[in-house]
Amino acid sequence: MRTRMLALSAASGAALIAAAAMPATAGGRAAPHEAAEGSVSAAALLAEVRSCTRISKGKYRTDQGRRATVPVCGKNGAVFWKADMDIDCDGRSTKACNKKTDPYFLPETAFQSSRGKPLDSAALPFVVVPGPGPLWDYRASGIKGGGVVAVIHRNRVRYAVVGDTGPAGVIGEASYASAKALGIDPDPTSGGVASGVTYILFKNSRVSPIESHRAAVTAGTALAREFIGKN
Repeated sequence: MRTRMLALSAASGAALIAAAAMPATAGGRAAPHEAAEGSVSAAALLAEVRSCTRISKGKYRTDQGRRATVPVCGKNGAVFWKADMDIDCDGRSTKACNKKTDPYFLPETAFQSSRGKPLDSAALPFVVVPGPGPLWDYRASGIKGGGVVAVIHRNRVRYAVVGDTGPAGVIGEASYASAKALGIDPDPTSGGVASGVTYILFKNSRVSPIESHRAAVTAGTALAREFIGKN
């Protein structure tokens, strides 16, 4: 929920951890050695989001002060965008995420755990959606807290949930745990990546309890296969 700064984005570009591209097997399944969760490859998902039917009224900035270049698109029961990844360390205070490690730290998240507590951004892969505003209102598109998200960076697919909201005009942020799972430096001050991340949010989906990553992977795999037409 923090306001991200241009300087952070510049630093995150230098923090990218390289990962070699891996081939996928036929039918959209991940090759045995591919770094993926579930059975749907990054290549199969990315093939479905090559073009954009824009559903947002305008475009988003990837960071405060940058030019607006990112539209929110819609297709096959999902919404998606391609942006950077800044690190959200908000929520439960942990060794990795606290006021000392993150100058923008907030002890809360827009959506809460099944026990009514802030989410643990260091442990739970989740994605930040822009708060409702003149460009787009995620709620009108069937996106809700706990909704399932496929996040793709290079050859890696990881599943997450919608866990927090951010500035209404800025897009491209995910939890510490999401970045770490994708091989992206999760440091909240110097980590992240400047581009190359695809976020696919499945409409009218919801993981219960929200903190169950296993449930997110199970639901995400089924929704991803439906998205690419492999059911």
